Amino acid sequence: MKFRELAIEGAFEVTPQLHGDPRGLFTEWYRFDRLAEVVGHPLRLAQANLSVSARGVVRGVHFADVPPGQAKYVTCVRGAVLDVVVDLRVGSPTFGRWEGVRLDDVDRRAVYLSEGLGHGFCALTDDATLSYLCSETYNPTGEHGVHPLDPELAIEWPAGAPQLSAKDETAPSLAEALASGLLPSYEHCRAYTRSR
Repeated sequence: MKFRELAIEGAFEVTPQLHGDPRGLFTEWYRFDRLAEVVGHPLRLAQANLSVSARGVVRGVHFADVPPGQAKYVTCVRGAVLDVVVDLRVGSPTFGRWEGVRLDDVDRRAVYLSEGLGHGFCALTDDATLSYLCSETYNPTGEHGVHPLDPELAIEWPAGAPQLSAKDETAPSLAEALASGLLPSYEHCRAYTRSR
C-alpha cells in the first residue's frame, strides 16, 4: 500500500497492492494501522456509505462543521469516477484549490481527506459505485455544500452537462459560503486534528 499526499494538506491518494491470478483478485483497500502512521492519528469509523451514480452525475462539493467534521476514506468499487478534494479551510495556504484523482475498479485506489476539506466526484461510467468510510455519522444540521460548478473553484468536471441534485444546484458559491461564515477555519481544523 502506497500513500501520496496531494497538493492539499490532509488529503492522500492511497494505492493498494493488487494480488491477482486466474481465479480473481485480492487487495487490502484499507489498513487502520498504515493510515494512522501516515496521517498521524487513527480514523475513527462511525459510518459507511455506498453511492451509485449514472455517467455525468456530479455530487458535492460537501463538507461538515468542524468540530467534529467528517474525515472520509473513499474508493470506487465499480466503474470509475473523478474524485475531487477542495480546500475550504479559511486561512489555509491552498484555500479554494482543488485536486482530482481517478478512482476506478481497475487500480482500486482510494482517497483519504481530513476534516474541513470539501469532497465531490463526477461519475465517468454508468453505475459508478463509491464506498465511503466516515469518521462521524451524518448530521443534517452540520452538513454543508459549495456549488460544484462555481466558476471561482473552476473544477474541471469531465462531463459536458453535469447532472446535479437539487441540493447541490442550490448550494452557495465559495464567496457566499465565505461571507456567511459557513466555511471551517484552517487553524480550528488543524487544532482539532492534533487533539485526536
